[in-house]
Amino acid sequence: MSDFTNARGYPIGEMSKRTGVNIETIRYYERIDIMPKPDRTAGGNRQYNHDQLKRLSFIKTSRELGFSIDEIRQLLEMVDRQDFTCGEVHGLTVGHLASVREKIKGLRKLEKALVRMAAECSQGDVPDCPILDTLFETR
Repeated sequence: MSDFTNARGYPIGEMSKRTGVNIETIRYYERIDIMPKPDRTAGGNRQYNHDQLKRLSFIKTSRELGFSIDEIRQLLEMVDRQDFTCGEVHGLTVGHLASVREKIKGLRKLEKALVRMAAECSQGDVPDCPILDTLFETR
């Protein structure tokens, strides 16, 4: 039996379970206005509808792809106004891709530096350590 009915909706715990998004993160998304405030029961409990479940899944997938909150906000604004073009979404995605590629480039440089540092270490039992020496160097 589904925990969703038109009368009740999804409680926040069910939203968390279905999407894998932490309850506190769901509340945070409400506070920063990328998730709409849900209806409340007479007892004050949040009750989300199916569209809100889909929106939260969209946000989670976008975060997993590395989109920033601001980029997600832009995407959601496009969806909410319902007059976006695929070109607009493509432009934002290509911009994000460029940022990801820059990060990968930086990580490759970081990897090379760490490999060099580790290669200089003899792993001996003496207190001299070329890795620490490198970290203490002033540039």
